[in-house]
Amino acid sequence: MLLAGAFVGGTGTIANAAPPSAPDLVDSKQISPSQAESATKYWTPQRMKNAKTADSLVRGKSGSNVPLDSGKATKIAGQSANAKSPTLKAGKPTKNTAVTPVSHIGKVFFTLGGADYVCSGNAVTAVNESTVSTAGHCVNEGPGAFATRWVFVPAYENGNAPYGTFAATELVAPTQWSQGGDITYDTGFAVVSDDSGQSLADQVGASGVAFNQARGLTYSAFGYPAARPFNGETLQTCGGVASDDPYGQSQSQGIPCDMTGGSSGGPWFLGGSDGFQNSVNSFGYGGIRNTMFGPYWGSVIEQAYQTAQN
Repeated sequence: MLLAGAFVGGTGTIANAAPPSAPDLVDSKQISPSQAESATKYWTPQRMKNAKTADSLVRGKSGSNVPLDSGKATKIAGQSANAKSPTLKAGKPTKNTAVTPVSHIGKVFFTLGGADYVCSGNAVTAVNESTVSTAGHCVNEGPGAFATRWVFVPAYENGNAPYGTFAATELVAPTQWSQGGDITYDTGFAVVSDDSGQSLADQVGASGVAFNQARGLTYSAFGYPAARPFNGETLQTCGGVASDDPYGQSQSQGIPCDMTGGSSGGPWFLGGSDGFQNSVNSFGYGGIRNTMFGPYWGSVIEQAYQTAQN
């Protein structure tokens, strides 16, 4: 379902907002047509199967960019730990549910630091009709280099790619992530192309986006968890009421969810998969079971979105 516009501000008004000032809040990388074509060819079914989950790319990061101690090791949510868990108000933990593919949600594959990784992503409404949202650590080392061979495979299921593969022509991330590795801003966007002559949104639809909303809302999260007990072959969903980071080390919010590595970058919706997107799967604390954290989508992440969509 293609939603024409985006929530802006806290009022819920649908509008296409003018980009906020302060362009230095955003980093981007342009990708040549030949590099994009090479990326599409690179990602064979076997390489997709062998790609590693990206949870290792966020371990040791926090909102203050100070490594977390061993009792609070940052991981993708759902992994067990011995540390005592602080109390959350996010509600009773919920188990993931496998769902049929959603046309605009898919898997993301990329190369970073010489290794191949897998994440999740979602097509979002955009002026260019070709913008994908994901986690910041799925486009940039945070801090460090941007990814290469970045592709989006919408509606993936059990090795099938009904819409084909869309290669990135531009990657975008807030500088707080790309230069500082601040987990609070762990969101990235990719602009993709396709040789068919149709835009991504024309082929798979796109989700509206929401920024600067109230905290503590109820979310439905989606992704392709690939670390145990999942295998990354099917779309999963979970959700609940969001609560603040109990360690106070980020501005991110957590929801009840047992998704694992591979789900990074999957969308959080206000409502179901046809709702407005308002965050992404980002990280989890080893000391807190069954809780997925996602960044608060404020003005900085909105600027990154505006840079990508234009």
